[in-house]
Amino acid sequence: MESKNYVGGEWVIPNGRQTVIHNPSNTVEEYGVIHLSTQHDAVEAGEAAKHAVTGWVNTNTAARGEFLLRAADLLRQRQDEIALTASSEMGKPISEMKGEVLRGIQLLRYYGAEGVRAIGSVIPASKDNILQYTRRVPLGIVGIITPWNFPIAIPIWKLAPALLCGNTIVWKPSEIASLSATLLMKVFADAGLPPGVLNLVVGEGSVVGRALLDELPLDAVSFTGSTQTGSSIATQAARRNIKYQTEMGGKNAAVVLRDANLDLAVSAVISGAFSSAGQKCTATSRVIVESAVYDEFVSLFQHEVRNLYVGSALDPKSYLGPVASASQYDKVAKYVEIARHEANSIAKANIQVDPTSGYYIPPLAVDGISVEHQLVQEEIFGPLVVFLPVQNFDDALTVCNKTVYGLSASVFTENLNNSLRFLDEAHVGMVRVNLETAGVEYQAPFGGMGLSSSHSREQGQPALDFYSQTKTCAIYYG
Repeated sequence: MESKNYVGGEWVIPNGRQTVIHNPSNTVEEYGVIHLSTQHDAVEAGEAAKHAVTGWVNTNTAARGEFLLRAADLLRQRQDEIALTASSEMGKPISEMKGEVLRGIQLLRYYGAEGVRAIGSVIPASKDNILQYTRRVPLGIVGIITPWNFPIAIPIWKLAPALLCGNTIVWKPSEIASLSATLLMKVFADAGLPPGVLNLVVGEGSVVGRALLDELPLDAVSFTGSTQTGSSIATQAARRNIKYQTEMGGKNAAVVLRDANLDLAVSAVISGAFSSAGQKCTATSRVIVESAVYDEFVSLFQHEVRNLYVGSALDPKSYLGPVASASQYDKVAKYVEIARHEANSIAKANIQVDPTSGYYIPPLAVDGISVEHQLVQEEIFGPLVVFLPVQNFDDALTVCNKTVYGLSASVFTENLNNSLRFLDEAHVGMVRVNLETAGVEYQAPFGGMGLSSSHSREQGQPALDFYSQTKTCAIYYG
């Protein structure tokens, strides 16, 4: 399999450097070839998007919604092929990947249905015989930059509302999610999107991403990825006075109080910390436990971790598979080495396959380090979680908020007062009670506080606000 660009309604193989994608579950297997784009390819995509703006803006929203509904039907028909490709490309277990594709279908249907909903409101005027109202209108050309950890869901939750609002798009996926991006682009193309409305450019951030921000006539950019890159994009977008949205890192806490249902909490913490090999911005990476139940909770956690099945992403039995790439393996392995020397290991899973056959890192839980330690403060983005004992709820809340990030947090408790206080006082964009930190429904706003986000929201109705602007209209008919 090979990646392709889709520019101005035509499939193109760029003539930049080629790179081979190895299956992270079995690195001797060459799964596909990525053709990387040049700066010129990105500029051509921008020109195609610019040429298509007028026609797409003049397509009514109901018709735009129909394109998304047709795309949802096609994605449903091809879901097994796309899930298999994504799992083979970036290592997410096939059962999880099928669930992600289903989320993509739901997102397309959700925004497709928005095509026949109101796009403005009537506002009373202060004088007689004046009709005053608002309309939601497109921004123009949007650059969309997506990561590898959710290769289907994240692109769709950006692309679908941007298209519905009447924007044309240049989309740059992560290099190691480019094969699945090619298949997803084919879904949109086969749904009948007019040429130039959605353009796919496969390439490196240092080349294509830079061209997007420096040379294309963008009116907005939406990015999901590292905090460092997101901050740089925000600076460039502000300099150009274009709208920007950055979803970045997280260091999410699960707080377990003395009155919690410990079985429920253990299951949720394991899922939050170790599903997708911890490669979620909403993954549980800190577990803050009241001392009164600390030993009991750790004991239950240890028992469950021993039963985790770690294997090939294509094995339906695998709870988690490998991390996504060689560079991701090296990064997480460095943190594991720090944990081995500076922390106390309290739980570790076994790998059910040859650990040298892929980018496998066994799930690991540690304690015995301070709140200021780098394992507690830095985003690891792998299956490594830190346990922190505290004396009471107030201490737990203080530790929970002691981070530069603010994406997601959970509390496990049967106490209504503590539940409501946590919902109010946890400094995060998504706060949950008796639920894992990782997981927000497709129709709900997604985004964080602090260095996790540029403070706008994705998904749900707020996505429509980002990908549009409000025009206030008034007519005197006296």
